[in-house]
Amino acid sequence: MVLKNIFRSTVLGLRTWSVFLGARQGNTVLPAFKPSQCRFYANWTLTGICKRDETLLNQPVRQYARPSRKKQEFPSQLQDLHPSLLKHEYASVPLAQSVDDVVKKLLTLELANHSEKLRLKEEQLIAKVRRDENDRSSTEVNVAILTARIRNFQEHLHKHPKDKANKRWMLMAIDSRKKKLKFLRRTRYDSFEKVCQELGITYTFPPEYYRRVTRRWLAKKAFCNKVFQEVQKQKAEQREKQREPQGTVA
Repeated sequence: MVLKNIFRSTVLGLRTWSVFLGARQGNTVLPAFKPSQCRFYANWTLTGICKRDETLLNQPVRQYARPSRKKQEFPSQLQDLHPSLLKHEYASVPLAQSVDDVVKKLLTLELANHSEKLRLKEEQLIAKVRRDENDRSSTEVNVAILTARIRNFQEHLHKHPKDKANKRWMLMAIDSRKKKLKFLRRTRYDSFEKVCQELGITYTFPPEYYRRVTRRWLAKKAFCNKVFQEVQKQKAEQREKQREPQGTVA
């Protein structure tokens, strides 16, 4: 259908052009195209267009498009949760084990949403590091809760790397956990080692100095050290002068 329309428009254009060329210009008369000549020219243009399209389609790809990179699968912390496990709020109910299959699907993780699975994972991590059964507010428990949330943020950001809001929440949770681990390491080192071992946390020591080193800062620091040494020498000399008269009087 498209080729027919192109053919008709080409023939009409050639006919109007032939009429224009056949018009008188002064004392001369230009020859006009015949209908057979118009059809021949139209067929020639159509064959040229088709051949040009075929050559464009048959050209090899010049590798302008970048190859698609497959993202590595990020291991989810919720993979080890079996669908037959009960939710946290129904785990202590004895009747939950003896209900029908349809009701049991509602009570287990088979039809649970992501937040319910994350809540059960938090409880599992808390059970590893808590001090006693009623412990809900110790530093170890807070570290376990933050660890579950941080891993959830990491899994989400692996799928959606441009989510700036969740990235900010993840960095805030990492800073909070770092402070709590630092406090736990300073106060209860045995609990600190147990928490890092049970939760799989690799504790890295913070740098001694956070400031960017520049030439001006190095010169200022060297000058301050030199002034401090001179002051210490003067104080030592004053102390020796104060001891001399005491030794003579004695």
